[in-house]
Amino acid sequence: MKKILIVDDMVFMRLSIKNMLEKEGQFEFYEASNGMEAVQRYKEFKPDLVTMDITMPDMTGIEALKLIIEYDPKAVVMMISAMGQEAMVRESILSGAKTFIIKPFKEEQMLKTVQKLLSI
Repeated sequence: MKKILIVDDMVFMRLSIKNMLEKEGQFEFYEASNGMEAVQRYKEFKPDLVTMDITMPDMTGIEALKLIIEYDPKAVVMMISAMGQEAMVRESILSGAKTFIIKPFKEEQMLKTVQKLLSI
């Protein structure tokens, strides 16, 4: 069973992503509401995939990404950004993110991206 860490400061977004992915298969889900929590949960649960929002309080998704990649260079992190954050998306990829999707995204896009990253 693959483990997925969903990181977003909005409960609604975490729930939406989880609901989309639950339809696809058997996953074990973990959640974090900010970057600091994401790094802590990554170290604790060692997920196969992280979906990471960029804009969050306390620590941004990019800062968390850098710490996760420093801890585990093989981490698979997919950044999720709102329209108009192209510079942040570029910085994310340069910092080790495997890919990104833009909000609002369609369920099909999320599923295909996750399948590709997890090779399922």
